Amino acid sequence: MPDREERFRVMLDMVEATVGPAPRVLDLACGTGSITDRLLRRFPDARSTGVDLDPALLTIARGSFAGDDRVTFVTADLTAPDWTDALPHTEYDAVLTATALHWLRSGPLATLYGHLARLVRDGGVLMNADHMIDRTTPRINAAERAHRHSVMDRAKEGGAVDWAEWWALAGADPALAGPTARRFEIYGEHADGETPSLQWHAETLRSAGFGEARAVWSSPSDSLLLALK
Repeated sequence: MPDREERFRVMLDMVEATVGPAPRVLDLACGTGSITDRLLRRFPDARSTGVDLDPALLTIARGSFAGDDRVTFVTADLTAPDWTDALPHTEYDAVLTATALHWLRSGPLATLYGHLARLVRDGGVLMNADHMIDRTTPRINAAERAHRHSVMDRAKEGGAVDWAEWWALAGADPALAGPTARRFEIYGEHADGETPSLQWHAETLRSAGFGEARAVWSSPSDSLLLALK
């Protein structure tokens, strides 16, 4: 993902623009804590709650932020009706997530957006950077996908580790072998999610209770959508 840092930069620009430099953030489907890491480096007075279900990625995240009292990690299934009960706060300035919610199908995702609308304070924001596919442009989509996979293939030839190889390395690591095995018991090889369009996300977020929603950044394959409460 060659544009990964650019999307994070824009995300944090918009955090500062909307809720200021000391926000209480929910890092949704946080993985290893990539968003939290960049958040705290840019905004040292921020606070972050990372929530995920993946035991392997949470093991890495908890190790990376051990001893940092600005960060809390929570294990929760975002499709469970009571998942918010596990959070340490009932209200957040910002909910941030990247390349994660496409693991959900549109029905559970719409339900999740409803939960998040109740967690975000008035004037707060939700930002989701993810694959948001416009099905009305199939030829453009095919060209973009072919080019992206060509770049990925060249990167792999140059020594980059792909998805399967990364998980194989995690499974062989003494500290991660157990959590990785549990992770595959939960998810299998990959979840059966969906990639609805940017328009679908914006309309669903407005229906959930956000006042405004639109893209604030896009690449040929992904978009960063900001919803303002």
